[in-house]
Amino acid sequence: MLFKKNLYVMAISLAKGQHLDSDGLSEIFRQYGDHLYSKGDHDGAIQQYIRTIGKLEPSYVIRKFLDAQRIHNLTAYLQALHLQSLANADHTTLLLNCYTKLKDSARLEEFIKASEGEVHFDVEIAIKVLRQAGYHSHALYLAEKHAHHEWYLKIQLEDIKNFQEALRYIGRLPFPQAESNMKCYGKILMYHVPNETTQLLNDLCTDFPKPGGGNRANPEEFIPIFANNPCELKTFLEHMTRVQSDSPQGVYDTLLELRLQNWAHENDPRAKQQLQNDAMTLLKSGRFKNVFDKALVLCQMHNFQKGVLYLYEQGKLFQQIMHYHMQNDQYQEVIEACKQYGEQESCLWEQALSYFARKEEDCKEHIATVLRHIESKNLMPPLLVVQTLAHNSTATLSVIRDYLINKMQKLSQQSEEDERTVSQYREDTARIRQEIHELRNSPKIFQKTKCSICSSALELPSVHFLCGHSFHQHCFESYAESDSDCPTCLPENRQVLDMIRAQEEKKDLYDHFQHQLKYSHDGFSVVAEYFGRGVFNKLTLITDAPAGRMAGVKDAGLQRDLLINTRRNM
Repeated sequence: MLFKKNLYVMAISLAKGQHLDSDGLSEIFRQYGDHLYSKGDHDGAIQQYIRTIGKLEPSYVIRKFLDAQRIHNLTAYLQALHLQSLANADHTTLLLNCYTKLKDSARLEEFIKASEGEVHFDVEIAIKVLRQAGYHSHALYLAEKHAHHEWYLKIQLEDIKNFQEALRYIGRLPFPQAESNMKCYGKILMYHVPNETTQLLNDLCTDFPKPGGGNRANPEEFIPIFANNPCELKTFLEHMTRVQSDSPQGVYDTLLELRLQNWAHENDPRAKQQLQNDAMTLLKSGRFKNVFDKALVLCQMHNFQKGVLYLYEQGKLFQQIMHYHMQNDQYQEVIEACKQYGEQESCLWEQALSYFARKEEDCKEHIATVLRHIESKNLMPPLLVVQTLAHNSTATLSVIRDYLINKMQKLSQQSEEDERTVSQYREDTARIRQEIHELRNSPKIFQKTKCSICSSALELPSVHFLCGHSFHQHCFESYAESDSDCPTCLPENRQVLDMIRAQEEKKDLYDHFQHQLKYSHDGFSVVAEYFGRGVFNKLTLITDAPAGRMAGVKDAGLQRDLLINTRRNM
């Protein structure tokens, strides 16, 4: 009856007096609001609709006031909805749009700053709406207050263009957020505020003195940020190598490349020399030992001759040093390289001779220098020297005249020395054969009066050997390894016998090697196997004259005969 007479106030009072439940009351409020809305009392209607919050679907009310374009009433309802924490993201968006359309900055600011504790709206949605509506200061406030760092930086960099403030904000962040945001926004910051950005990166990659800091970012990851700022990149890299010597290898590689680029494009002689010194200092820092090839490629790309030669020398690539000087027709440098590295690689002198022999220019002086070293070290046969120089049309006989004369003189002297050696060998052979004959057919008289071990006078019983050594029996028994070997001669005899045994074992190896090499499918493996067995090692002959009965023996074959005959006679 009261509803029919539109006595909603009385109906509400009656319902409360009868303790009607909240659902029932909410329905009365709704009907009362609808009645007021139909009469055009929008302010009164919205007050009744606010009392239905929590029971009545908000869209029922919102739709009515959107159609009626009653933004003020809609704003009041949405505010009440947020105060009761029953608003969703769409409600927040709608409320903020209402504020912005009304241009009510005071109410807008009051709304976003009202709650110091619990937030009654979706902060990210609010930031987006405010940013879109152009309320950047309000959006920044929310982003900073609620630690939405990316939104804060987006607004500063993309909307307000306040690069200094964005950089200051990043500098106040904890290390993980500062690092990630610098990777994201580093390029745009470097473009607009290069010096300040470089300084922040210096701090970030050494010791970041902020909460959560004490960490160090990897400087390699920030190198792309400096793509269009080579000067700042050089400052950054030099700071890293100076302050943090254990910086990643990429830092040193990039700094070397940058210094070489600057050196290659510099025209001022003094500045170019300084850049060259800086590049060499970096190469000599020891940071390129494990990346030798990369540093070498960089030096070659920029035609940095001094660096190339230094790296060749460090890698003991002496032939490459020679080839480098040869390719650039640096005659004197070729000679100097031979002098400096010839002791380690003697073939350098041969290569130098071949190089000068192919030159059509007048290289007589250089050829003469090379020939003197070849002659002094006996590096090449004379015939090969002549054949090599035959390729040079300017190399006349006068170029090698002194070399040939000296060589012939040395050969003549060697021939005379060989003849004297042969004559000595013949005398030694005759003497040894006579000694062997006497050992076989004549008695041996022992006239030693002192022991060969203790040098005391001999006393019976004593032990005598055909080699001429005599011993007290007790001395012999103390020092002898066997009853049949002279303790004094045993070491030398054993050495000769070992050599003889080795010769006998290897005498057939050459034929076996040739046979296996001929019929093997893998010749390299055969050669490697024989190398491992020492087949190609030089055989060392005993040429020093031994003492006692071995005195004067200079030939291994004679030693062998003497030992065999002596053992038979014993």
